Amino acid sequence: MTLYPLLPLRDIVVFPGMVVPLFVGRDKSVAALEAAMEGNKDIFLLAQLDPGCDDPAVDDLYDVGVVAQVLQLLKLPDGTVRVLVEGTQRARLETMREEGDFVVAQVSAISGETASGSEVTAMMRQVVEQYGEYAKLNKKLAEGAGEELKDIDDAGQLADSIAASVNAKVSDKQALLTESDPLKRLEMVMSFMEGELSVLQVERRIRGRVKRQMEKTQREYYLNEQLKAIQNELGGGDDGEADEIAELQAKIDGLKLSKEAKAKAESELKKLRTMQPMSAEATVIRNYLDVLLGLPWGQKSRLKKNIAKAQEVLDADHYALEKVKDRIVEYLAVQARTNKLKGPILCLVGPPGVGKTSLGKSIAKATGREFVRQSLGGVRDEAEIRGHRRTYIGSLPGKIVTNLKKAGTENPLFLLDEIDKLGQDFRGDPASALLEVLDPEQNAKFQDHYLELDIDLSDVMFVCTANSLNLPQPLLDRMEIIRLEGYTEDEKVEIAQRHLVPKQVKAHGLRKGEFTLTEDGLRDLVRYYTREAGVRTLEREIARLARKALRKILEKQADSITITPENLGEFAGVRRHRHGHLDRLDPFRRGGAARCRDDRRGHFARSRAGDRRAEGKTARCIARRDQDRADPGRECEGSRRDPGQCEGWAGDHSGGPCR
Repeated sequence: MTLYPLLPLRDIVVFPGMVVPLFVGRDKSVAALEAAMEGNKDIFLLAQLDPGCDDPAVDDLYDVGVVAQVLQLLKLPDGTVRVLVEGTQRARLETMREEGDFVVAQVSAISGETASGSEVTAMMRQVVEQYGEYAKLNKKLAEGAGEELKDIDDAGQLADSIAASVNAKVSDKQALLTESDPLKRLEMVMSFMEGELSVLQVERRIRGRVKRQMEKTQREYYLNEQLKAIQNELGGGDDGEADEIAELQAKIDGLKLSKEAKAKAESELKKLRTMQPMSAEATVIRNYLDVLLGLPWGQKSRLKKNIAKAQEVLDADHYALEKVKDRIVEYLAVQARTNKLKGPILCLVGPPGVGKTSLGKSIAKATGREFVRQSLGGVRDEAEIRGHRRTYIGSLPGKIVTNLKKAGTENPLFLLDEIDKLGQDFRGDPASALLEVLDPEQNAKFQDHYLELDIDLSDVMFVCTANSLNLPQPLLDRMEIIRLEGYTEDEKVEIAQRHLVPKQVKAHGLRKGEFTLTEDGLRDLVRYYTREAGVRTLEREIARLARKALRKILEKQADSITITPENLGEFAGVRRHRHGHLDRLDPFRRGGAARCRDDRRGHFARSRAGDRRAEGKTARCIARRDQDRADPGRECEGSRRDPGQCEGWAGDHSGGPCR
């Protein structure tokens, strides 16, 4: 056994016959080198199990290392030492102890084994041949590195020489160092080289592919520069065109286009590159790319699934309409649980002014969707829905795609307003074109004629409005009808107090306290100046009162205006309707309400004809009228002082007085 200064190695294994430079920075290691230089320059090199350990113990080191000769030592300015060592012989660590500033290892030398025979010779030739292939692929090795190994006759020395230059893990190299049988070491070296050869071949293919791609890119760049120069000579190209092409390419790369859309965009951009910028076809392609890249590919609004919040939004925006709001909340609840829009399309049907469009806005607000509205009143051309084909001059995408681009998201609330006002002529049937849009089973692949691509509309929430059900039956089958019949007098008063009056006060610039409309005045305004199912006329009348009040305030006639039933006529004018009185209409009216009238004596009678009993009353009324005509001098029994002002129901002439 021999004592040597110990030099632990972090991430390298030194083999016998291997000359390697080392950089040493630890104090104990530097002291060990200095001790070796003072002696016979021999030092024991041993690899660490954990490279991160700064002060390794016996358990942190491998058992087998190599005794090396220090060939050169150079101290650097930063305190580290650069040393050149050469491995001489394998040795096994027995014990180690500290002597002063460094560690001394007691080691036992391992004698080198020899091997001979035809099998060893064949293995050596195969290893040398494989090492030659490895040296060709590994750029870190010098050319002709494999030729030097042909002169080595010893199998162990050949294995150590190859192991020193093969790229392998520290643990694998340590296993090679520990193995004493030369034949087994050759087999291990060959297996390591096979693994490295497969990795190097893959790297070579990758480098070749990257090189070809770079050559192709450089070639395209060179040709594009030539094309720009030619276009500049012809007077058709400039830097602005190149910037536009680059911008379009950046958009294509940055958007989450579908596979079909990306292929189409790349194809159109390739055509645009080869065209004259001012040509008509280039303008068509440019407009097409603007529409295609302007669509919200992959952009969706974060939907709200809180049903209680949705109910609060609907209640805050709309008074009454409880059944309608309940149905809408149920619809939203199903969507929130299933995360799907599979189901019938909501269609709000009711007279004008009952809040159909505003309900659509409230649904969008309650669900967190963007709101887009498209009025279909008077639309007669099918291309308004599906778009024009690009072969036509002035072709444009349809309203569905246009509004989807305007919304900026893939899941907006799309309100199709006045769907019952669709027309039909020689240009097509827009109602039939809407069948694909409003069918949840088909609109996932809606194709616009302009884009010539499948557009996914399955995430769009469609809501329709109509004044009547004068719609084709196939279109009605795709929608769920929700009726908004109108508002009662009390509901109109409440709506006006909550929404209409504050809205008009703000719109006319009236300050707080300058304009007051009492509840009784508002009720008389509803009774005598409006007669509608909705509240549009009521809103116009309130706006009229606000204008007149503002004028009086600005003319210094009053500081504030309070409208009551007593002064309502001063602001609103003559009453337009009667409340609580029967209208004087024709004797017989379509719908079953028959009225009889005595023109000569001013006697009026009215009856309702809806069933057989009403028809009998009408017959008695006619008989009574004939009797009055036969006896002109006969007076009315109900009112003898003013017989010309008597009114009554036709059924009340059976002996009783007129009412």
